[in-house]
Amino acid sequence: MSELAEKLAKLKATAEAQLREVGVSDIDHDLLDTLVDRLKLIVDNKDAILVSGSDPAELETVRRNFVVKKLGINDKERAEAAIQAVAQQMSPVKMKNRAAFYYLVQKKLS
Repeated sequence: MSELAEKLAKLKATAEAQLREVGVSDIDHDLLDTLVDRLKLIVDNKDAILVSGSDPAELETVRRNFVVKKLGINDKERAEAAIQAVAQQMSPVKMKNRAAFYYLVQKKLS
């Protein structure tokens, strides 16, 4: 297994553990695999693979770069509500995995 593949596998395993921790029992592995794959360019940057649920600038970045650009959802109020709900849901998790965070946001918006 390549170094990148190992890092992505670890990222996915962490995402799965965090999703289970916040009450997700039926994980859509195809969706999670897609989200993890999108993060392969930033997997070496520890700060970039984490989401700060209490930082308004970070949550705005999630809205612009994920919800608008990747999901194509331009309804700002709907997007912000979903992101805030996920930040609240993941509040027990100290270091929020970006793949898990994106997974929950996408599920809330679908």
